[in-house]
Amino acid sequence: MRHPFIVTLCMTGAFALAGCEQGIDTEAVDREFQGVNVIDGTNLNEVMLTVSDPNEAVSYFQRASSAEPERIDLSRGLAVSLIRAKRHTEGVVAWAKVVEHADATSGDRVELADALIRNNEWERAETVLDAIPPTHETFKRYRLEAMIADSNREWDRADSFYETAVGLTTTPASVMNNWGFSKLTRGDFTGAERLFTEAIQNDNSLFTAKNNLVLARGAQGNYVLPVVPMSQVERAELLHSMGLAAVKRGDVVTGQGLMREAIDTHPQHFEAASRSLKALESNVVN
Repeated sequence: MRHPFIVTLCMTGAFALAGCEQGIDTEAVDREFQGVNVIDGTNLNEVMLTVSDPNEAVSYFQRASSAEPERIDLSRGLAVSLIRAKRHTEGVVAWAKVVEHADATSGDRVELADALIRNNEWERAETVLDAIPPTHETFKRYRLEAMIADSNREWDRADSFYETAVGLTTTPASVMNNWGFSKLTRGDFTGAERLFTEAIQNDNSLFTAKNNLVLARGAQGNYVLPVVPMSQVERAELLHSMGLAAVKRGDVVTGQGLMREAIDTHPQHFEAASRSLKALESNVVN
């Protein structure tokens, strides 16, 4: 009963030996492993773009893009990583290289404009955005358009772009905060307060919006902290900001009181508030 099994083994062995004698198709094996490497490399690229240290990602993509300079995905990875690492000048150069690639997209040009703004090259960023077809309608494009309009003091255009950007994202808190800050710089304190409040309603962890809200209220002479979620440390910092706003408005005594409250509220020594209060008291004495 075991003979057929033995015969099968022998036949299998014979075919294996025949394969050895004929040689392994190394080219086919290489092709298979190249396919595996592409898959693994793609996954590694995604990991490097999200969870790795930005400078490690820069080194990885520098090596990878040098080895395969024709691959736009690797060039993009390098550009993204440089911006994440806050190496903005290098990031501008990297995104400019991506844009020159035959497969570059309008999205790549938006990223170049973003890098230019981060590098304080506003006029060049505006030129890049102006060259992008109007049919490319994305949240990031309109957010950048709004920021440039702000820098040019084109308030109506800025408001229009901010409104469009808010409608193109499910997480509008940061752009609402930017829009509110734009209103704050124009002196539209009521409009700014409304936008900061809406930003916090969308993301109550956004401390920048909380701080800006306090500044907007303080600019109107309202020195009561808003009813928003805040930790004890945040409460102290917001009281300090409100104190500064009061002093700026000329309400020095109120500002001093708010700073003392900030110092008492903070669970540790609040150096910034202590320094501000000391400076105020010295000026009053003098």
